[in-house]
Amino acid sequence: MNARHHITGLDHYWLPFTPNRYFNAHPKLLVSAKGAYYTTDDGRELFDCLSGLWCCPLGHGHPKIVEALTRQAQTLDYSPAFQFCNPVTLSLADRVAAMAPAELTRVFFTNSGSEAVDTALKVAYGFHRLSGEASRMRFIGRERGYHGVGFGGMSVGGMVGNRKMFGPIMIPGVDHLPHTYNLSQMAFSKGQPTWGAHLADELERLVALHDASTIAAVIVEPMQGSSAVVVPPVGYLQKLREICTKHGILLIFDEVITGFGRLGENFGAQRFGVTPDIITFAKGVTNGIIPMGGIIVREEIYQAFMGAGAPPHAIELFHGYTYSGHPMAAAVGHAALDILAGEGLIQRARALEPVLEGAMHALKGEPGVIDIRNMGLAAAIDLDPIPGKPGLRGMKVFERGLEEGLLLRLAGDSIAVGPPFISTDDEIVQMGEGLRRAIKHVMQLGNA
Repeated sequence: MNARHHITGLDHYWLPFTPNRYFNAHPKLLVSAKGAYYTTDDGRELFDCLSGLWCCPLGHGHPKIVEALTRQAQTLDYSPAFQFCNPVTLSLADRVAAMAPAELTRVFFTNSGSEAVDTALKVAYGFHRLSGEASRMRFIGRERGYHGVGFGGMSVGGMVGNRKMFGPIMIPGVDHLPHTYNLSQMAFSKGQPTWGAHLADELERLVALHDASTIAAVIVEPMQGSSAVVVPPVGYLQKLREICTKHGILLIFDEVITGFGRLGENFGAQRFGVTPDIITFAKGVTNGIIPMGGIIVREEIYQAFMGAGAPPHAIELFHGYTYSGHPMAAAVGHAALDILAGEGLIQRARALEPVLEGAMHALKGEPGVIDIRNMGLAAAIDLDPIPGKPGLRGMKVFERGLEEGLLLRLAGDSIAVGPPFISTDDEIVQMGEGLRRAIKHVMQLGNA
């Protein structure tokens, strides 16, 4: 990549979720993208191994999306989000609701997954309050869970690095289920592990500890993505649903990663056969082109707000964003969903699942590989950490992956992949072989 003195802006830009000092010494610039590939500032082509950041499953530069952006900018580039709506946003709400489980009927738009999670938590609490159960103020998240970086999402999230600096100012009244990953029981699982459904019973322990009358909602990712593809055990989500129903607790699925085809179904809820009370979404709804997110809720949750007894001119929910339901984002959402359906890409993702599984599990036995997991069009490899230097082995493999033409996803000493739905079988096989070469190269270097 270009040396630092060739790049302007490094003295002023603060990168998110990035070791900035390291980046400033080793800058990496992407200057264009087309299909399943990025191009760097020094002309190298990189296969987009994680669909951007789990958000570009349709690839880059699709002409239908470009056309939708242009047409909407010329027609209605912005409309006020409060007191007004517009046809393109209304019709997108219809389409999103139609893709969700039948019981979930109402869509509230946000601009990101983080905002979607905070919206879901507020709606869950408001629902109980309007239902005469204002004591239900507690939320239950899960260890290793990622729910964005708002104060609510950070509080229910369970990734230590996201929490440790901000612990004293996170929202109170949050507890966490144990995560479902156990290397000794699940190593090299293909799809859902058969061990671990009993871990859902920990929710009963938390109910006994706090009393059900104090708990508003449980929030989990159907498949944990940001903590490197942690797949739920067979029966685990079903048990969570049963326990929540038993105790009147709302169940929220954070589907920011798993929504819109990543698991070979519209949503993870359908792949696993479990219907939550609220789904959060973002990323794939616009193919990552313009920020957009939202929640989908059961009709009775919406009606609780509508039937609150206030006069009809009163606002029912004091919540929303300047860019909620932005017409530009909605237009891109329509184009993305057109492509998803018209090109059969959710079915394509399901067909690619065994190809990805084979390519990744073929790396079992390589030096330094201690686990491989996969579900849908997502997989991860865990690497043996360098003693005393957690994350450095993963960083070295990530860097070597660039030399192999791969833009991988780094998560400590784990490498995650979630390639675009438009990928060919051969591209996925070659991605696996490129990752093999990168791991071999790094392991030959030893612990230096």
